[in-house]
Amino acid sequence: MFTGVITHTATVKATKKTDEGLLITFARPAGWRDLALGESVATDGVCLTVAAIRDDEYDCLAMPETLARSTFGQQMPTIVNLERALQAQDRFSGHFVQGHVDGLGVVTAISKVDGHLATVRFEATARPLVVYKGSIAVNGVSLTVASVDDDRLQVALIPYTLQHTTLGSLRVGSQVNLEFDPIAKYVVNAVKLGQTNATS
Repeated sequence: MFTGVITHTATVKATKKTDEGLLITFARPAGWRDLALGESVATDGVCLTVAAIRDDEYDCLAMPETLARSTFGQQMPTIVNLERALQAQDRFSGHFVQGHVDGLGVVTAISKVDGHLATVRFEATARPLVVYKGSIAVNGVSLTVASVDDDRLQVALIPYTLQHTTLGSLRVGSQVNLEFDPIAKYVVNAVKLGQTNATS
């Protein structure tokens, strides 16, 4: 479980195709001396498991499902947002993020007139999961939906986010990993099941 509050960014140092998927090597942030094998790390919003650790780098394996639903299977990013798993004593500053990316979004506009606003196109079938002033994770960053219309949503990026995450490098056409609020997913699923049972 994560919160969408990014603590570090890191470079992607290498990739290697294997029979299981894609092995990705990341630079190991300074201060991560206690990084452990098997630990979960949200990487651009994707929950990846640490498979190997070396002095200044570590490896994670991206499975076919991950490659199919995230930017890792499209155009490998050069720098990624990182967040280690939430601990019981941590402050909960973002929202519930599972690291289970639902799919890709595409940046269609960036406006700097009234703040720094990014417009992202998403799959229209996910519209029930996007709520005005609700939460969404974009490349692992917990953000608030500033507006939503059909298959477009808009998020405001504050200066801190622009400086401390990769979202400051977004451009029109950039692909991003989207994870919709898991609470919304459970609610929508329950409503659908209720409607199905009522008509059966």
